[in-house]
Amino acid sequence: MNKQLKAVPLPLAEWDSSLSSIAADMNQQPLNVHKLMANHPGLLRAWWNFRNYSVSGGALGRRKGELVILRVAVHMKAWYEWASHVERSLACGLSLDEIESIRKTQLDANWKTDEGLLLEAVDELIATRGLSSQSLIKLNEFYDATQLMDIMAIHGMYIILACMINTWGLELDSQVKEKLPPSLSREQFEVGFS
Repeated sequence: MNKQLKAVPLPLAEWDSSLSSIAADMNQQPLNVHKLMANHPGLLRAWWNFRNYSVSGGALGRRKGELVILRVAVHMKAWYEWASHVERSLACGLSLDEIESIRKTQLDANWKTDEGLLLEAVDELIATRGLSSQSLIKLNEFYDATQLMDIMAIHGMYIILACMINTWGLELDSQVKEKLPPSLSREQFEVGFS
């Protein structure tokens, strides 16, 4: 049995034919994370709808979904994940200052209450693997059960990706790197992670 310890992004020409609809969804230009997951066609196929749902933000909407994703990327120290979502975050209304604020260990107090609670919920999910009854009371002022489930689901999906990214040292896609604001570099992202 061949035990491959290192998974590498597979060029599109080497993808299993069962992944053709996913390649089409990506206009035949999948990102490195999709190429990495193509090593496991069954997983990539099963994951794809969940990915599309999570990227849209589900019941939270795109802006709040991106808040969850960026905060998870910080906790997981996943540069690839972070950088890949900066452009998406800017496109759905987050400012560069807000994006930089998410990277800080201590959240700024100037977040709107609903968004501050959302970011704190991600912190709590990572730290305690659940939400306390006190947090649920606060969150229920702004979020219904469906949205709370989406906070947990999106957070979980991006933990899965960060584990793969961090395990195999996934390189940032050149088209993503080109679109990053100059002030957001890997070195800047990793400040304070040592």
